[in-house]
Amino acid sequence: MSATTVESHATGIWQRVLHPEVGDFPPEAARRFLKWDFADTDKKRADELAAKARAGTLTEAEQQELRSFMVVDAFLSIVHAKAQLSLHLAGLD
Repeated sequence: MSATTVESHATGIWQRVLHPEVGDFPPEAARRFLKWDFADTDKKRADELAAKARAGTLTEAEQQELRSFMVVDAFLSIVHAKAQLSLHLAGLD
């Protein structure tokens, strides 16, 4: 199974677990989840890895590291979408 397939499966599983289309987070939780983000050092590292990927110079270990960033980013995107919808439905956005 390719790394892209694994990432796609992981994202699909998280979507089925979290149901981002259902805005049912309590407002306090939604606000807290929206604060979840990568540390600046991780953002910088992910940017470095992405640049190396575009240049075609990633090592296998770096490819795995970049895939990990992508999986976590997909998870954060799902949680953030659900949190934003939750606040919107509560009239708090």
